[in-house]
Amino acid sequence: SPERAAPERAPRIYTRTGDSGFSSTFTGERRPKGDRIFEALGATDELSSAIGLAGEFSSEKGHTFVDQLHKVQCMLQDVGSNLATPLSSAREAHRKRTSFSERPVLELEQWIDSYSEQLPPLRAFILPSGGRSSAALHFSRAVCRRAERCVVPLVQAGEADPNVAKYLNRLSDYLFVLARYAAMKEGKEEKIYIKPEP
Repeated sequence: SPERAAPERAPRIYTRTGDSGFSSTFTGERRPKGDRIFEALGATDELSSAIGLAGEFSSEKGHTFVDQLHKVQCMLQDVGSNLATPLSSAREAHRKRTSFSERPVLELEQWIDSYSEQLPPLRAFILPSGGRSSAALHFSRAVCRRAERCVVPLVQAGEADPNVAKYLNRLSDYLFVLARYAAMKEGKEEKIYIKPEP
């Protein structure tokens, strides 16, 4: 009877399937954890975490772009799905489910143009600075560049969609522009590179 039904158990977080140093792609293929697919997935996960931190700092300052950062984090989940589906072992059903279109790339370009129009001209090399929101966005940009470096070899090998690499490339530009915008809106000074005296 329902009264005597055993309570549902929450699924375990650990599976032990990776204890031998291997992990599974979405296609079910087992690869070493040091495989470049998992390197790219890890870098993308770290990027989403960095953006999450930047979003929290930005939310505290009432920035209206926080919703965009949340959307980016959702897109990074889709990036991860594409990366976890190596085209060399993917069936057509896998490819359809994890395809990555150019639409998000174009959306980032629109956002970049919108913020760039509001910023003062760039006349010096800017150091990561400009308050917590800005600095965290600069940090996210640096992590994004690393994720892109991990993804490009997969695209070149035909294992991932080229739009994934394009997205990460535009995303780093977006994060740079957004960092400058956050500093401007908060009235924080951006530190610039000054060449040391010889």
